[in-house]
Amino acid sequence: MTQDQPSTSKQTYSDPNPYLYHRKDEVDQDGTLKLPAELREQSRFPEFLPEWDPKQKFEPLKFHHYEDPALRADPSLPNLFPKYEESKVIVKKLTPKLGSEIRGLQLSQLSDPEKDELALFVAQRGVVVFRDQDFAQHGPKFASDYGRYFGKLHIHQTSGAPKNHTELHIVYRRPDPQELESFFRDKTSSIVFHTDVSYELQPPSYTFFSVLEGPDGGGDTLFSDSLTAFERLSPLFQEFLSTLHVVHSAKEQANDSKIQGGIQRRVPVTHIHPLIRYHPVLKKKTIFVNSGFSRRIVELKKPESDHLLQFLYNLVNNTHDLQLRAKWEPGTVTIWDNRRVHHSALVDWDEPTLRHAFRITPQAERPIEDPRYYNDAKYYPSSLTLDH
Repeated sequence: MTQDQPSTSKQTYSDPNPYLYHRKDEVDQDGTLKLPAELREQSRFPEFLPEWDPKQKFEPLKFHHYEDPALRADPSLPNLFPKYEESKVIVKKLTPKLGSEIRGLQLSQLSDPEKDELALFVAQRGVVVFRDQDFAQHGPKFASDYGRYFGKLHIHQTSGAPKNHTELHIVYRRPDPQELESFFRDKTSSIVFHTDVSYELQPPSYTFFSVLEGPDGGGDTLFSDSLTAFERLSPLFQEFLSTLHVVHSAKEQANDSKIQGGIQRRVPVTHIHPLIRYHPVLKKKTIFVNSGFSRRIVELKKPESDHLLQFLYNLVNNTHDLQLRAKWEPGTVTIWDNRRVHHSALVDWDEPTLRHAFRITPQAERPIEDPRYYNDAKYYPSSLTLDH
């Protein structure tokens, strides 16, 4: 592999921003990697372009109390969907159990009570697609401040971010034939279902994702409902799975970033989470494993763990009646609950295409198996130990 080519090694996780071209990109005097001037000048949203600063180093994330805004919301959602505005706000179900699309409601204008009800509605529907939004026009600072209402913002360990806004995760795929060719050089599919950064002590709750520039068609996002997936299982199997815990690891993602010459903001971590987690808003259980970051069930022997994890991956990834396909349009903002749904980006265009998006990622509670552990700083899911 030459220095200006991306890695083609097999990826076993969801790598959010894998392509760093050191001979094509620019490097500031302070060592910060930037996109070439040509791409920066062509961008419609230059303030959201990523930079990679190898000097950025952060301490390990520590436990913090999380207050889910949905728990403050009025269940009847009188502020978000007031009766006198029903004719202006159009709400359409994408599937009976999962996903809604909304037009006529501007996220940037919501009051605090409306944001609380927004969180509840997203938890209830799993995924909500908002059309015709002016979110991006308000800039990176507005996006960060908005996201903080829903929780402490996560700073990704390796991905690019706008200058002075490390809490925004930027997805940037270049309109480069080399990148498209490289993506499928060792793959037959672009599907990698996952929940974002599940290796953290407190993975995300409500994730906001906005595509700034993208193809006219394609590049959609798939979502799968791990709550309904759990409910499909037999009661005895549900009971067994609820006794198990899984190692989630950031090390593979960090190592691939290192191989490609990328950055590493924090020491990569592993954490043990319950295989079946309790959702404090819905008061129901969801399957919390993904092939991107889950490594092993700690209570089982490795062959047993591999077999059971593969069964669960297949259930979430390949059961079409648990899924929806969210299509992107200009001005679309999609919000989903990482505690309930898995998602996968699609690379289905056949020509070099620019895709530029940003993600706001508030952290949630530590995953728990029982409501009595909610915000319990001493909670640890298992007495078992494992050499990570």
